[in-house]
Amino acid sequence: MTEHRHDTHPEIVKRLRRAEGHLKSVIAMIEGGRPCLDIAQQLQAVEKAITNAKRTLIQDHLDHCLDDAVGPLGGEQRRTIDEFKTITKYL
Repeated sequence: MTEHRHDTHPEIVKRLRRAEGHLKSVIAMIEGGRPCLDIAQQLQAVEKAITNAKRTLIQDHLDHCLDDAVGPLGGEQRRTIDEFKTITKYL
């Protein structure tokens, strides 16, 4: 398999490492008998970090790989692709 990297990958790794730290905190909190509210707040942080990493990865893929795959397009086709990219931001 060939190496596949984008400019956003270091930021994605940073977000995932942050999520990893939060997840370790959650595990320690559960093992330490911390209140459920505190644990839920930390879990929210983990979920948000992973969601943001996933969103960045997908948007970057669409912005670069999709354009490479479809090649040059006419005006109407380009608008359709651009609308597709835009609407995926709401997922």
